[in-house]
Amino acid sequence: MKKLSLLALVLVLMSCVTASAAQYTITVTHIVDEAHSWHKACEFFKQEVEKRSDGKIAVTIYPNSQLGNEIDTIQSALTGGGVDVVITGESMMTYVPELGILGVPYLMTSDAHVEAVAGGEIGKEIENFMMMDGAGFRCLAYFVRGPRDVTSNKPIRTPDDIKGVIIRTPASTITVSTFEAFGAKPTPMAFSEVFTSLQSGTIQGQENPLAMIKSGNFYEVQKYLNKTEHLRTWLYFAMSEQSFQALPADLQKIVEEVGKEMQVYEHKLFLEDEAGLEEFLTSKGMTIVSDVDQAAFAKLADGAMQKLMAGEYKYLKPLYDKIKAAEPK
Repeated sequence: MKKLSLLALVLVLMSCVTASAAQYTITVTHIVDEAHSWHKACEFFKQEVEKRSDGKIAVTIYPNSQLGNEIDTIQSALTGGGVDVVITGESMMTYVPELGILGVPYLMTSDAHVEAVAGGEIGKEIENFMMMDGAGFRCLAYFVRGPRDVTSNKPIRTPDDIKGVIIRTPASTITVSTFEAFGAKPTPMAFSEVFTSLQSGTIQGQENPLAMIKSGNFYEVQKYLNKTEHLRTWLYFAMSEQSFQALPADLQKIVEEVGKEMQVYEHKLFLEDEAGLEEFLTSKGMTIVSDVDQAAFAKLADGAMQKLMAGEYKYLKPLYDKIKAAEPK
C-alpha cells in the first residue's frame, strides 16, 4: 500500500511539532480548496474540538490534496501513515465493494431522496456495517453533495452529443461502465490532476458537483456546464477507528458530538453556496445547458447497472432495491 509522500510526511511532522502542547493530534485532509464548505466545516471541527477538549486535542487540516489524492490518504488513515480523518464515499469500494452504491448514477432522484437514504436506516447500515466493520472508519458526519454535472467545450444535450468525448471520472467501475454506456471515453484520474489535463487536452471534459467545478477552477478551461444531474449522493467525514480508539472516552465523546454539530453547520453552508453557484459559473464565462435529456441518460445508466448487477456486482442488488424503495412519494 502507498504511504504518504515525503512532502506530506514533512507537513504532518511539522504539524505535530506545532501541536506539541496537546496530548493528542487529529490530522484531517481533503481534496478541495479553503473556500469550499467542506473546508469551512473542518475549521468548525478544529475550533470546537480544541476548545471543548481544553487544548488536549490539536486538529490540523490539509486542503487541496496536500497529503496526496483521496485513495492515498484513505490508505494512510487505515495503515497509521499520518492521516486520521478523510472525506470520502464511493472510493471506499476498494475496501468494501458495496460502498460502490454511493456512486450509482440516477439511483437517487432528488435531494429529499438522498436525505431519506443517508439519514435513515440504509445510512445507518452503511455507516455501521460497511464503513465501521468493513473498512475500519468511524463516520463522524455526512455531507450531502450537489448533483454531478458534465462540463465540456461543446454543448451536451443527448447521449449522441457525448459519444467519443474523453471525460475524467473517478476510479469506479460503476461510473466508468455508465459513461461507456453513454458512448463517452471515461478516463479515471485523481481530482488534483483534472485541471492540467483539461488545459493540455488530455481529457475533454469532466463530471462533478457545481461546488467542485468552482473549487477546481474548471470554468477557466471548460465552456459548457451540461445539467446532466446524473449523480446525487453524499460523502462521509470519516475517522479511522484506530485513531478514534487512541483517544480516551471523554475525548471520543467530544469528537462525536462536534462531528454531528459540524454536519448541521456544513449543510447550512452547502445550501447557501449551492444557491449562487450557477450565477458564479456563468459570471466566469460558462454557458449552462439546461435542456439535457436526462431521461435518455438515465435509461442508459440503468441498463449499464442492471448488466453489472446481473454479473459480478449482483451483491449490490438488495441495497440498490432498498434505495429505490426509499424514494419519497
